[in-house]
Amino acid sequence: MSAENPGTPSGAPTATADAPGAGGRGDARIHDIGYRGYSGERLGRSAGRRALFEHSLRGAYGLGRSARSKIMPFLLFAIACFPAVIIVAIALTVGLDDLPLRYSQYPLYMAQLIALYIALAAPQMVSLDLRHHTTPLYFSRPIERIDYVFAKLGALTAALFVFTAIPLTITWIGALLGKLDFTDQSRMYGQGLVLAAIFAVLHACIALLIASFTPRRGFGVAAVIAVLTIPYFAVVSVQWVLHDQGGTTAVTWLGLLSPGTLLDGIQGALLGGRADYPSGTEPGTGVGLVFLLVALGVSALCVLLLSRRYRKVGI
Repeated sequence: MSAENPGTPSGAPTATADAPGAGGRGDARIHDIGYRGYSGERLGRSAGRRALFEHSLRGAYGLGRSARSKIMPFLLFAIACFPAVIIVAIALTVGLDDLPLRYSQYPLYMAQLIALYIALAAPQMVSLDLRHHTTPLYFSRPIERIDYVFAKLGALTAALFVFTAIPLTITWIGALLGKLDFTDQSRMYGQGLVLAAIFAVLHACIALLIASFTPRRGFGVAAVIAVLTIPYFAVVSVQWVLHDQGGTTAVTWLGLLSPGTLLDGIQGALLGGRADYPSGTEPGTGVGLVFLLVALGVSALCVLLLSRRYRKVGI
């Protein structure tokens, strides 16, 4: 029989207790198993947040997972970049005076495709943690629940910004290669990046909030797609019906009721684009500022609800 002492310092001589009168059996041994306490640097909450952010961001594109997990994210990303490549090819071969699509409009024209990517990425970030009961493990470390929320939100926002900003960058480079005016193209490119950032923040907050309420990834995918697409088509349909009846003011303010029309109003009023609203109902600068405040308010409300949601998770 052996009795192990894990607290014995490494390198200490092995003690024996086989002498008569030692108080134990004659064949007992106390072995040195080389246990050493951790004496290195303890990184704390910031390192935990950073590690969780990096892990979640990589997971949004299937990196660090199986090859099958990478297919859909990169396929959707390639499809999102394809129109930008076509625009570049046209600009180089035909010699356009201007691009057929403004930078700030590009993410909105690809919104349904991006919604599909969001619906795949958001549940993968949070629903699987709920399903496999790993959230208590996160909260047993130095990070707090709010750290978990901000790390996941930051990761999905960064993933969405990359998804939308790279096609804009391809288009901008192609415009410069096509010898279009550098100043004008850079200004519009910057406006497009601003819209891409607002788009990423708003959609990440909404999608993560929805996904955080179900441990089943399939339900999360369906719910995110429904929330991001159905209100858009419903609002656009009602806008055109009201426009035909002469209700121009109501048409404009209806844009507040879906993420897609909300962002369309912002880019049309504040970022140099043209909102895809019925003629004569496009938001002006003042209404555009209201739309921007609503977008920021919705994002902040989603963050608040997410933080409240994770006060109960894992208890």
